[in-house]
Amino acid sequence: MKAQPPHRTPATAPRTAPPPSPVERFRRGEDPEWHWLEERDDARVQAFLEATNEESQAWMSPLESLVERLYHGHLARRELAVHGLRTALDHYTYWSETAADADYPVWWRHPNGSPEEASIFLDLQARATAEHHYLELGDMALSPDERWLAWTEDTSGDERFSLYLKALPHGEPRLVLEEIGPELTWAEDNTTLLYTRYDATQRPDSIWRLPLGEGQIGEPSLVLREDDPEFWLGLGKTRSRQWLVLESASKDTSECHLLPALVPQQAPRCFRPREKGVEYGLEHRPGHFYILHNRNAPHFRLDVAEEGDLTPWQPLIDHRHDTTLEDVEAFEWGLAITERDHDEAQVRIRIIEFDAHHDARRDERLPLPESPCSVMLGDVPHFDSRRLRLREESFVMPVRWLEHDLDNDERLVLKSQPIHGNLQPADLCNERIWARAHDGERIPVSVVMRADLAGHPLPTLLYGYGAYGEVLDPWFSVARLELLARGVAFAVAHVRGGGDRGEPWYLAGKLEHKENSFRDFLAARNALVEKGFSDGERIAAYGASAGGLLVGASLNLAPEAFCAAVLDVPFVDVLRTMENPDLPLTTAEYTEWGNPDEADARKRIRAYSPLDNLSPQPYPALFLQGSWHDSRVPYWEPAKLYARLTEMGTARGPILLRTDMAAGHGGASGRFKAWHDNARQDAFILWALGLADKEP
Repeated sequence: MKAQPPHRTPATAPRTAPPPSPVERFRRGEDPEWHWLEERDDARVQAFLEATNEESQAWMSPLESLVERLYHGHLARRELAVHGLRTALDHYTYWSETAADADYPVWWRHPNGSPEEASIFLDLQARATAEHHYLELGDMALSPDERWLAWTEDTSGDERFSLYLKALPHGEPRLVLEEIGPELTWAEDNTTLLYTRYDATQRPDSIWRLPLGEGQIGEPSLVLREDDPEFWLGLGKTRSRQWLVLESASKDTSECHLLPALVPQQAPRCFRPREKGVEYGLEHRPGHFYILHNRNAPHFRLDVAEEGDLTPWQPLIDHRHDTTLEDVEAFEWGLAITERDHDEAQVRIRIIEFDAHHDARRDERLPLPESPCSVMLGDVPHFDSRRLRLREESFVMPVRWLEHDLDNDERLVLKSQPIHGNLQPADLCNERIWARAHDGERIPVSVVMRADLAGHPLPTLLYGYGAYGEVLDPWFSVARLELLARGVAFAVAHVRGGGDRGEPWYLAGKLEHKENSFRDFLAARNALVEKGFSDGERIAAYGASAGGLLVGASLNLAPEAFCAAVLDVPFVDVLRTMENPDLPLTTAEYTEWGNPDEADARKRIRAYSPLDNLSPQPYPALFLQGSWHDSRVPYWEPAKLYARLTEMGTARGPILLRTDMAAGHGGASGRFKAWHDNARQDAFILWALGLADKEP
């Protein structure tokens, strides 16, 4: 039975018909969209969510033993006691440790060269255990002299952060501010901390200075305010430690302001005024600023400007049609640049070293362990360091951290993620195939499976995201091993709207091109079947957040393409959300989805918004997950999807809704609860694929 919120009448009420329940109102056409679920303070809403949680729990009860096996199997495969890499700053060496039975890390440090003097300076496990059921660290920042620690934390999941300060080594944490943004940056004067504040829609609209002196905390003062509701502010500091960079950005336009890091009391100076549709970011080496931008260069180019004269920009790396420049990091010796090859959908790290005349004396790309894979520059705090830290992983290679010596090109593996149990990385294989989209475009699809099952059509879990230019580079998952061990193939559709094939890939899946994302996802599904990787009767889909939009819209287009789907905090009420500028993120995302005040944009969004396009079709079994404190995708979006699909009654399987009443957009903050939640979703997937009784 479908859960219904209770209604009551007083004991002394006259004997008349009780008021209609929300379900009855729906049947009578009084609330066909279930918008009453948006009334957070209405007691019926929590009652409704609690009833659906009970309904979901009752349906899942026969699978509870499977959930526990998946959960404990996951624990048995991973290293539970985790020691982070040690990083030496000017005075101390820092690292984190997470105990085998802990949800959160403890942060340690010792004076450089004196490991025997190690001490704890931030114990997140103790803070979570003693004070909060939910704890998310927003940012952690050490003053340049390493005498002050500042951090932000969220204790509800709504992404509203509190600022704490602690004098090191033994000072007590002091709550300084509440309801602020997560980001923090210290100026180089050791007495000025910069942070962001939100406006009413939870947009970081202002940057503030917080002065400290002799243990006293002064009054905050405004540094910069952004009045345009489509822009938000962010903080940073160049690795040279000479400049604070204050960035104002929308989804397609940016503008940077500079503050001298040693004199943060000055007024910020605009580097170059914003220009509609132009994004740029800054890096610095003494004497030069490096500007990564897309002005007349949709795949981005790199220019350089003299520090004393910012007006002329000279080309350093020209725009290329087959490569997107994604990031640049400056060092004393030169630049480390992240590039993405469009054809291979592969990222590389490029090293450029300069001589005294600013001419390149070295220009080469670092080697890859395999392709496709993920590689990124790790934390390298020192401007003069010639030893880079790299993080590498793939679908079949667990995460490893390396140190690459630029002087001799030798590589030292600092740490590799150990994997325990009966399924090792060597037992896996992965392939990159190409699907043909409706318009002829080639869509990359990644597949990972047990090597001994390769060549056979397998039950498959297909994952996708496809928004904001986010890249789904290969990643290793310990939890995924529980599915692979039971004979499931895991596939990723690198659809347009993501950044997997560079900036043009993103542009081809947003605004008026958004329909490409959904068609690409279905093309990926069909290619897996046609090429013999997947059993067409046993393919489940998974999408989270904007990936929930991808999967939800795909189900409306082809409900019989999948036997089941998991939609985790799914963005499915797109039109109504974009019509409400008072919600967090709405105005900032007009350049991603469109502004429905414009007729063409409204028509376009209306044509694909999952909730607006439901019809009596044979939808597959669905597991919907929401979070009560989610400020990005409110709990009512999956709740309304559940209500309307259940009322429609045409699904081929169960429609389940589970709402976490103590979490936000990212789900549970503690790792053990998060892993257990993952096991619950995987149990549903295995049931849908007909593998609930299959053991590894």
